[in-house]
Parts: sequence; C-alpha cells; structure tokens
Amino acid sequence: MDLMELVFVSLGSAVVLYYGGKLLLFSRMLFPKLWFPLSKTFFTSMGEWAVVTGGSEGIGRAYAFALAEKGMNVVIISRTKATLDKVAKEIGDSTGQKVKVIVTDFTKENVFSEMEAQLKDLNIGVLVNNVGILPNVIPSTFLDSAELDQEITNVINCNVKTMAKMCKITLPGMVNRGKGVILNISSGVISIAFPLYTLYAASKVFVEIFSQGLQAEYKDKGIIIQSVAPFGVSTRMAAYQRTNIVTLSPQDFVKRSLQYLRAGDKTHGSVCHIVLGWLLQSAPLQVFYTESRLHHLQEIVKLKTALKVRGVDVKTSGSNNPHV
Repeated sequence: MDLMELVFVSLGSAVVLYYGGKLLLFSRMLFPKLWFPLSKTFFTSMGEWAVVTGGSEGIGRAYAFALAEKGMNVVIISRTKATLDKVAKEIGDSTGQKVKVIVTDFTKENVFSEMEAQLKDLNIGVLVNNVGILPNVIPSTFLDSAELDQEITNVINCNVKTMAKMCKITLPGMVNRGKGVILNISSGVISIAFPLYTLYAASKVFVEIFSQGLQAEYKDKGIIIQSVAPFGVSTRMAAYQRTNIVTLSPQDFVKRSLQYLRAGDKTHGSVCHIVLGWLLQSAPLQVFYTESRLHHLQEIVKLKTALKVRGVDVKTSGSNNPHV
C-alpha cells in the first residue's frame, strides 16, 4: 500500500468512525428511558419545591402540573392573578400538592427583590425558566415595529434578564445542598439565524449559551442545568396550531422532554424535534434566506394566525406580544 492509498484509507476510516459515533449517540435519543433513566423519587430528592415562571399557561403550566404529579410543591409565577389562581386550584385539586402563586410582570424593572423575599425560605429543588415574550406574532423585519424601543426593553427584561436573575435567586441554595435542576426554555428556531424573528431568536441564543456555560461551572456541584429548545408546541405563542407529529401539545412535550433531563446541557425535548434541528443545521442557509421564502413565511403565519389564534387581535400584532 503506497502512501497516498494509506492516507485515503485512514481518512475514510476516520469519517466512518466519526459518523458512526454520531449515529450511536443519536440512537440513544430514540430510547431515553433506557439511556437516561430517572428514579421515581428523582425530583422530590432534589428539594421540596419547584418554581415555574410563566406557569399560568402553555409549556409553563404543563411543567407545573408534571412536577406536582411527581410529588413536588409548586410556585407558579406570571402576571395575571386570576389565571394563576385558577391553575393553582387545578393543580392542588388534582395532585394534592401545595401551590404558591406569585404575581409579577417580568417585562418591568425591579421586580426581583420582592420575589426573592417570597422564595427565600423555600427548599427549591427545580427551577423552570419558561417565561418569554414574542415581540411580533406575525414575522416582520427588525425596523417594522412602531414601538421598537419598548419591544427591545421587554424582550431583554423578560427573555434574558429574568432567566439570569432567577438563577441568581435559586442557585445558591442548590449549591449549598449539592443538588438541584434548572431548566431554561429556549427555542428550536435558534438552530439557525432566524430572520423576521430576529430579536426573539437572539434572546433565546443567550438562554442556550448561558445555560451551557452555567452547567460547565456547576455540574461538579451536583446540579443539572439544561436548555430545552422545542420547535412546534401548540400554545398561544404559536397561535394554538393543531397538534401533529411535529407540533406537540404542551403536556406531551413536557412529558417527553423530562425524559431527556440527563441527556446533556441541551435538548430539543422529543425525537421529532431533535430530527428537525438536525435537518435545519444541515440544510444550506440560502434555502431559508431568500426574499421570496421569507415573504411566503409571513403570509403563511398571517393566515394561520387569523384562523387559529384565540382572543388575539392579529391586525395589531406589532403591539400584541404573547407573554407567558
């Protein structure tokens, strides 16, 4: 075998090993209960309480129910007291667990001192940073908003600052006990740069990078910190799209995503979303970034939103920010 042939054989073997390894790693995602098992007492062993921001509806509500069903008391935080009280009663009646309600608007400044005081004496084992705001329901370019300055402030306060502040509040207790779980809800759209949702997508990039860095810092302390990046979930933010193999109900998504808790510092939360993330990262970006395709995306969302959204005035979507 001459030198050139040896080089090509070695290169081919390396490629086979590399992609074989990736295929093996992916195959684990098909059987999360086998590869990433959790004991029945896993969550209650983390602590007595779970805290869920944006816990009044959608994914946050589903996490609150799921964690209560696993035996944890739950703190749900959002801005609408009537909705929070209703959800708290539903959780308490169906699970028998304690539910504490905290009313706050995370788009506002200086809301964390009072919240920290209310959480101070709780043994918090799980934090779910779910609250988020989508500044534009209908896809639009960055400068299209008539209230852009306010939207920038709202997105940074709600999607970025809140997550970091909630980690600051709850992480010290977890470090002291040597255990805990923090789930930061990101978005599948950040698999690539996402035009027309630029501000929202950029805020979710922060969520992912912050989570991965924090996990590297505190993994040896016995704490699991994971960013969860779903694609389609039928919530108000997604105009309650009909569920299918890609668009999951909040309950189904949360049930599946919790099975990947030990799968690493990032998960898309379900097999179909994992595959979708891989496809997006593998496809040429030019496919998504043509002006005609972006315009087509706008028209599709306008149509679906007009048909599906409940109680949202789609004619004024620029000032109508889904916030959960």
